[in-house]
Amino acid sequence: MKKILICLLIFTFLVFPAYAKKKQNENEHAKETVQYMNLEWWSNYKDDILIQHLKNLYESNYDLKNAELKIKENEKLVKIQFANELPQLTFDGYIARDLRSSVQRYGNMVIPSYAQNNFQLPLTASYEIDIWGKNRLKTKSTEQYLEMVKQAERATYIALTSDFTAEYLNLIKCDKLLSIQNELIDIQKEITAKTQDKFETGLASVNELYAEQKMLAAMKEEKNNLEEKQEVLINSLRVYLSKGDGEIERNNYENLTFLENIPEKINSDIIENRPDFIMQEANIKRAGYDAKIAKKELLPSIIVFGQIGLNAYRLDSLFNRYSQFVNAGVMPSFDIFSGGRKMAFLKLKKFQYDEALNNYQKTILEDIKELNVSLQEYKTAKKNYDESIERLNLQTKTYNLILDKKEIGSAADIDVLYNKEDFLITQKDEVSNKINCLISAITVYKAVGGKNLYELSTDNL
Repeated sequence: MKKILICLLIFTFLVFPAYAKKKQNENEHAKETVQYMNLEWWSNYKDDILIQHLKNLYESNYDLKNAELKIKENEKLVKIQFANELPQLTFDGYIARDLRSSVQRYGNMVIPSYAQNNFQLPLTASYEIDIWGKNRLKTKSTEQYLEMVKQAERATYIALTSDFTAEYLNLIKCDKLLSIQNELIDIQKEITAKTQDKFETGLASVNELYAEQKMLAAMKEEKNNLEEKQEVLINSLRVYLSKGDGEIERNNYENLTFLENIPEKINSDIIENRPDFIMQEANIKRAGYDAKIAKKELLPSIIVFGQIGLNAYRLDSLFNRYSQFVNAGVMPSFDIFSGGRKMAFLKLKKFQYDEALNNYQKTILEDIKELNVSLQEYKTAKKNYDESIERLNLQTKTYNLILDKKEIGSAADIDVLYNKEDFLITQKDEVSNKINCLISAITVYKAVGGKNLYELSTDNL
């Protein structure tokens, strides 16, 4: 009874700390996933609708759910591997009845036919003495793979939130362009009607009439394309939010906040924050551990084992002191010949380690390239937006001038319509360039590994 109580106490001390650690890890992971969303950065857009969408994305997106499940799966793999470092205790009960129907001879000794019961109730313990640290290395390798999966989850959060916001902004742009396009079509209809009147009175040629009619048809085609793009974006956002149907709520273009003072130069060391960079670092460590494990597989293994239990031929004597048995031993194991399998495995792991190093170097180059390209795209988008604002201001002045001329009778209605068309077309360019600039900032955000860009303006310049 004392032995049983001691075993229960040991089990309690082993299980409850592990359970508490499991809960602690779950809470830490939940905090990490909230940080992955980086709502502090997205709040710079000052769009409550966007923030609510991102929270819904966090709760309902299937890719994020699968990424979380991958974490849980690999946490269990770490736990399974860690269990190999611990002693193993099993119970293998054996209850049988032997029926010997023939006479057995052992030299001069004769054993007649008999029947008897066998009761064996052993606890078997075994433990591989990890004198070479092989099992510890296996656990470390599994932990590094878990770290890779965690970074993959982080990369999923960064990509999904960035891609969702980019499509959300594109949908707002599409709404605004459709509104402008409808105005353009209405104006072009007036111009076409006036040209038709001039043609009928002989003041306009048929070619001028056809030109205006073709322009009207082209504007209608562009409207159809915008409506198609709008519907595609709505359906895409529904998939992100795991919604089968329903309208996608969004902000108005006029309420969008333009992000000022985004840094245009960023230290390349920031790539160390990227998930793929951290994944490659973990992969090198994992491959290094695997190579060491393969080398230690060439060494002998030593297993300590023992049994304690009850063994009797009659049930009424099963719990007697004489029925108890104990045995223990040491079992060294060494492969004298394995056909070169272990040496081939060692070389394989060394090759994989070299491959991991090459992938690490390649990742550094690709990350720096992506950072530089994204910064250049942002700078170009910012310049184009600034130019489009200047052009829109000039077009506004031109339009106001023609309105003044009309007031004094030196400009016709059709001239006002033409100038208003030019103003709206220029406004479309300004809308596109503004949204493109905002999306380019998101591209930079992805390139730096999902870090708040406003923190980089002081930390990394």
